[in-house]
Amino acid sequence: MGEIILLRHGQTQWSKEGRHTGRTDVPLTAEGEARALTAGEALSGRKIAAAWTSPALRARRTAQLAGLSVQGTDPDLWEWDYGGYEGRTTAEIQAERPGWYLWDDGVVPGRPGAFPGETVEQVGERCDRVIARVRPLVQPDAPGAVDGDVVLVAHGHLLRVLAARWLGLPARAGAYFLLGTAALCALGFEHARPGISLWNQDTCA
Repeated sequence: MGEIILLRHGQTQWSKEGRHTGRTDVPLTAEGEARALTAGEALSGRKIAAAWTSPALRARRTAQLAGLSVQGTDPDLWEWDYGGYEGRTTAEIQAERPGWYLWDDGVVPGRPGAFPGETVEQVGERCDRVIARVRPLVQPDAPGAVDGDVVLVAHGHLLRVLAARWLGLPARAGAYFLLGTAALCALGFEHARPGISLWNQDTCA
């Protein structure tokens, strides 16, 4: 029985600094590239049948360094559009909005034509579309099931929302699934019911 393997991209300078990185295409740091390589080593014992990535360079480069043969990019795997909070840290935002918390309070629109912003529910809708396409590939006894695992290489908040939706939880329940850079997770089934068999595995541990 295959699983859906989630791989968060490696470290970038913005993720290192705690900056909200939605649609800005920031490259991996040297540490990020090294961690992507070790993620590939952690995946080497698995039979990978297919892989897709976010269109972001940081995700595509992570997949490349991890040695994945990628079928293509999926626009629904882009990170949360943080709107006017793009590139800002939580501390900077809270200086203007005391107590602000992304999962409860959301984002404000960015400049016109740049980062319009998304609600957590809109991110959840994108994740639902990803799940609808990928679940039949690993669903036990499904006609279209592949022989092996399916890997999705994407972003921290997006993958946390995806895990919540996989379990049938509201998108904002992604708040409870902490996820580090270049960490691995696995979504699967128990008695045909969706479950999580691995979460936030540090590939350098």
